[in-house]
Amino acid sequence: MATTETTVTEAKPALHFPPTAGMLLAKIGRVVERWFSEALKPSELTPKHVGVLLQVRAQPTSQQALCESIGVDASKLVGVLNDLEDEGMIVRRRDPADRRRHIVEVSKEGRALVAAGERAIAQVEERLFADLDDGERVQLRRLLAKVADSTGILQGCAQLIDQAD
Repeated sequence: MATTETTVTEAKPALHFPPTAGMLLAKIGRVVERWFSEALKPSELTPKHVGVLLQVRAQPTSQQALCESIGVDASKLVGVLNDLEDEGMIVRRRDPADRRRHIVEVSKEGRALVAAGERAIAQVEERLFADLDDGERVQLRRLLAKVADSTGILQGCAQLIDQAD
């Protein structure tokens, strides 16, 4: 009896209307967060962990300023910071100028894990932007930074990207 091989392909979701840019950003954002989570599993980090580590590595800061800069509620940030501190990735120390505040810094161990997080981010971005050439990637990054700046979602993105490029 002859057998025939069949290839099963996963159906991709299809829309039947032209999505707005905001709708596309929301959908892409949810999928990319899932991809980041999967890519970070070997390091036992989450996207929130990596976001905090990257921000604090760039500039040690108070917990309150960190809440504002990464847009996380203070109650949720404390949990993330506790996780990172328990794993030895960050250090919280009293601010010498104001003993009521804690300054958050990345530890030596945390710096090594930030590198693992950056590699995971690069892998996900390569997958996400595979069909874009270098110029399109730069243009997209700058446009998104402009939107983040102009809406107040983040501040100074466009300037940081200009400095990095």
